[in-house]
Amino acid sequence: MGKLTYGMNVSIDGYIEDRNRDLGWTTPDDEVFQYFTDRVRSTSVALYGRRLYEGMAAHWPAAGQAPDVSAAHAEYSRVWCDMPKVVFSRTLTSVDWNSRLAQGDPVEVAKKLKAETDGIVEVVGATLAAPVVQAGLVDEFTIVVMPAAVGGGTSFIPELESWVKLRLLENRTFPSGVVLLRYEAVR
Repeated sequence: MGKLTYGMNVSIDGYIEDRNRDLGWTTPDDEVFQYFTDRVRSTSVALYGRRLYEGMAAHWPAAGQAPDVSAAHAEYSRVWCDMPKVVFSRTLTSVDWNSRLAQGDPVEVAKKLKAETDGIVEVVGATLAAPVVQAGLVDEFTIVVMPAAVGGGTSFIPELESWVKLRLLENRTFPSGVVLLRYEAVR
């Protein structure tokens, strides 16, 4: 059975994007960027919503081929393209980069993948993660706290019917002031 994880960059006030869907405040330094590369490399399958998938697919495959690309960005491009992905969309008719489409209930798909996968099943994006978090399926939360307050936007954690008790697995402070927090859900 796999471990279902959910993690993102988060402002100190708990948002993954600001009111205008701007992510400019989330730009990681090299050390944080390497953490994300290692995280993608260790993911067995990632679940993406359409909007986030389209943004990633529009950038990373081409970024890895740019003539002036850094070794770190080329590596991330390669591991992201190679990582198996399930993309939830009602409008897309095809996806690339080792991806497949899903149109079913994200909770049911997450349950099935968690049962069938050895390794990490990562849900990516707050909108897609919301019903999965609310269903109590997330085993581990990874919060990469960026040193910025954005004052509103999309929350990392959706509204919940009851508390989710967590146990700290890891905390790490990067020289840039970014703080990594990993928690497991206590059941």
